[in-house]
Amino acid sequence: MNQELDRVFSRLEATRKKLEKQFSTVTGEDWHQSPGSGKWSMAQVFTHLVTSEKLSLGYMKKKAQGIEQAGNSGFTQSVKMLILIISQRLPMLKFKAPKVVIENTPPAMGRQELFATWEKSRLELKSFLEGVSDAHVRKLIYKHPVAGRLDVSQALVFFSEHIHHHRPQLMRLLRKK
Repeated sequence: MNQELDRVFSRLEATRKKLEKQFSTVTGEDWHQSPGSGKWSMAQVFTHLVTSEKLSLGYMKKKAQGIEQAGNSGFTQSVKMLILIISQRLPMLKFKAPKVVIENTPPAMGRQELFATWEKSRLELKSFLEGVSDAHVRKLIYKHPVAGRLDVSQALVFFSEHIHHHRPQLMRLLRKK
């Protein structure tokens, strides 16, 4: 695997494993308990994270089939990534999940099923990343709903920032149990 992709993926995986450990003792009742009307439970937040990553991977796999025709990332994408990172870190900013994510999100999964699904999805992601050559790392094969086309490394950074964005929400839910 490309060194940069390996570094970013390793951090992403460490985050997933840390969350899994932090939430490993949550009971089924607490896992599915919504904190209020229109508010997501732990199960719903995690299901959202897994679904968005799986859909993103599917999109990148599709776009990788024509990777030679894809453009390369540059200064514009770097600026977009900086704005995207800032937006994910500002707790007062709320975002609606993209329609495609909402339409393809399954019912909230149980804790063990979800963590197994996330691990399997990450293994698929790792396998995909191992097939990305150094020459293709900067190819624009990911499409963020707001930031637009990004490269695969930037996609991984977004996955990490997306988790970072939802982490305070998850930690509030964990403290309430």
